[in-house]
Amino acid sequence: MKLSEHFGWKVKLGIFLVFLSALLYLANYLIFHDLHEVLFYIGIDTAFLPIEILFVVLVIENAISSREKKQMMEKLNMVIGAFFSEVGTNLLAAITKFDPDAENIKDDLLINVNWSEKDFKKAKKTIQAFEYTLDIKDDQESIQFLMNAKKFLVDERKFLLALLENPNLLEHESFTDLLWAVFHLMEELESRNDLQKLPKSDYNHLSGDVVRIYSILIVEWLQYMEHLMNNYPYLFSLAVRTNPFDKQAHVEITQ
Repeated sequence: MKLSEHFGWKVKLGIFLVFLSALLYLANYLIFHDLHEVLFYIGIDTAFLPIEILFVVLVIENAISSREKKQMMEKLNMVIGAFFSEVGTNLLAAITKFDPDAENIKDDLLINVNWSEKDFKKAKKTIQAFEYTLDIKDDQESIQFLMNAKKFLVDERKFLLALLENPNLLEHESFTDLLWAVFHLMEELESRNDLQKLPKSDYNHLSGDVVRIYSILIVEWLQYMEHLMNNYPYLFSLAVRTNPFDKQAHVEITQ
């Protein structure tokens, strides 16, 4: 194997630029025959080098990183949007029915097209301080919910796995936690052959798994709705008309 194959393109480029610089200084000396001037400019350039490095690292690189991060977050928001379109909104609507305290936060989640960033900030403050409890027990309605959730999540397994494969998720810890919580519930439900014949303690355990999803899901949903409001008004309008916390919501525009 040739020695050159061990070096990356950056190392090769660096060697080339140093050689080119030395060649240009040599050419300057050969043309003007003034070694003192060549050494003087080498000294000036060397003295200014730390400032150039500072400028490149703190200014240019920071600007490039900010732009790349903005583009990455835009892609990530597209992933989050796909999640809510396929899974999140339906799951939230189903879980909300088992929240006995939903009325206490409903008014803060009745988002409309006139909302501002101040309204979203107030809503986030309310739900982050809220103590989540779900009334999932060994009754027919709860069992039916668990059975439906099992089928729904298993059917969406490939879609959810595709989301987890997205490398941009590393930059969004809370959404990653949400996906893992959803996967955990799916595995718990799938591991039980008969959801109609479980001990009370097991229903309590499953209820805790759903609460974990619910508490993260509401926060992510609010952030997603604010993103739509700021960037995609037409998608925001549809999301408002399918708000799972608004019992009067309907997708048809009547006025």
